Amino acid sequence: MVTNRNKDEAPVQLLDTENNAGPRTTRRVSTSGYGRDSALSSEPDKVTITVDLPATIHSAPDDEVAVAIEDVAVNPGFVDGVQPSTTSVSVVAVPVAAHEEGVPEAATIPDLPASDHLFSRRDRLTGQVSTTPEPAAMLTADRLLDVRKKRRPAPEGRWPSFVYAATLHLINLGDSQKARDQKAISLRIEKQFEGGTRFVPILTRKGGVGKTTVTTLLGMALADVRDDRVVAIDANPDRGTLAERVNKQTRATVRDVVTRAASIGSFSDFTTLVSRDETRLDILASDTDPLLSEAFDENDYNVVADLTARFYSIVLTDCGTGIVHSVMRATLQRADSVVIVSGGSVDEARLASETLTWLEANGYGDLVRNAVVALNTATQGTNLVKLEEIEDHFRSRVRAVVRIPYDPQLAAGSVVSYKDLKPLTQNSARELAALVVDGLPVRRDS
Repeated sequence: MVTNRNKDEAPVQLLDTENNAGPRTTRRVSTSGYGRDSALSSEPDKVTITVDLPATIHSAPDDEVAVAIEDVAVNPGFVDGVQPSTTSVSVVAVPVAAHEEGVPEAATIPDLPASDHLFSRRDRLTGQVSTTPEPAAMLTADRLLDVRKKRRPAPEGRWPSFVYAATLHLINLGDSQKARDQKAISLRIEKQFEGGTRFVPILTRKGGVGKTTVTTLLGMALADVRDDRVVAIDANPDRGTLAERVNKQTRATVRDVVTRAASIGSFSDFTTLVSRDETRLDILASDTDPLLSEAFDENDYNVVADLTARFYSIVLTDCGTGIVHSVMRATLQRADSVVIVSGGSVDEARLASETLTWLEANGYGDLVRNAVVALNTATQGTNLVKLEEIEDHFRSRVRAVVRIPYDPQLAAGSVVSYKDLKPLTQNSARELAALVVDGLPVRRDS
C-alpha cells in the first residue's frame, strides 16, 4: 500500500492484485478523498479501474531452462549424506623488514606475455587465429604465396625448351644436364668471402707459356659471374701486356697508382686508373717505359696491393717472367692460392714443375698443395706430347689441373672478347675460376 498526499490533492490509495489464473492481470486503484458529495456521506468515494495487461513479454528458452540452477538451499555440512572433515592450517606471520629511508625500492618489471607460437604457422594452416599479436617474422613467403599460382622458370636446354614452347608452357621438363652443370659451376664461382681481399698470383719460371692469357681468362670468368669486384694487376717488371687484352680506357699504370696513392680516397678515384672490359674486370697496367720497368719493386707492389684491398674482393697478379724478381716475395706473402701455368712441351712442363719445387724449398709448401695448374695446350709441341702424362704428374703435387684449349682469339694476342670465345674455352675458364675459388678461405681474420 502506497499513500501519497500533496497539498492540493486528495489522498490516493493504490492496490495491486495479480490474477494467477491466466495471463490477464487486473490492477485495482482506489482513491479516497473529499468529493463533491462528501458532506452527504460519511465514507469517501471509491473508484475501481480494471486494466488488461499484455501477455508475458519474455519467457526463458529451453536451453536456458535446461542449464538453470534450482533455487534450493544447500547444506554445506553434508555432501551426499557424508559430513566432510575439516583441516586446520596454521598461518605464521613473517615480519617484513622495513626499507631504509632514502633508498628507493627497486621497480618490478613484469614479464611479457607468453606467445602462443614459436614462429611456426603449423597451427595457422587450419584457419586458427593467433590470440596474441603476430610478429613481422610470421609474414614469410611460404605462408603468403600460393604455390599453386607459382610458375617454375623456363627450362634451359634445347629439348626442354622445345617441349616447353610446344606445349604452351604446360610441360616443364626442367633444365638439361648441361645447363645444370653450368649452374653448379656458377654457384661455386659465386662463393662469398668474409674478412678481407683474396690474392691469387699467376706465375711460372718460364716466359711465353701464356701467363697473361690465363690471367685474362681467369679474371673474366670470375668477374662475369660474381657480383663483387675483381681486379688484375700487371706486376711484370719486363713490360707486361695484360692491359692490351682489353680495350684501354686510360693510360695510367701501376706507377701512377704509387705516385697518387695519397690522393686516392674512394673507389671512384681508383677507377680512373684502370681499364674495364665487358665482364666488369678491372685491369691495372704495368709500366710502359722500359727505363722505369725495374723501378717497380716490392715496396711499390705493397702500396698497390693495399689500395686494391680497400676496393676489391679478389686481386689477381700477373707476376710476369721468372719468380726471382723483387715483386715475387711480396706477392707470395699475400697469396691465398696460386695458379701455375705450364705449356704443352717437355721443357715447359719441367720448368712448371720446378716452380713448385722452388716454392716448397722457400717455405710455401701450403701454397703448392693448394695450387691449381693451368695447362696451356696452345703452345708449340703440344701435339707431340702426351698431355695425360703431364696432368698425372701435376695431380700428384697440386690440388687440380685444368686444360686450356687452343682458341684463335687467344692466339692472336689482341683484345679478348669473352662472349666471342669458343664454348670449350669458356667452359675451361669457368672451371679454372671455380677451382681457384674452391681453394680460397671463406673466413679470414685479417
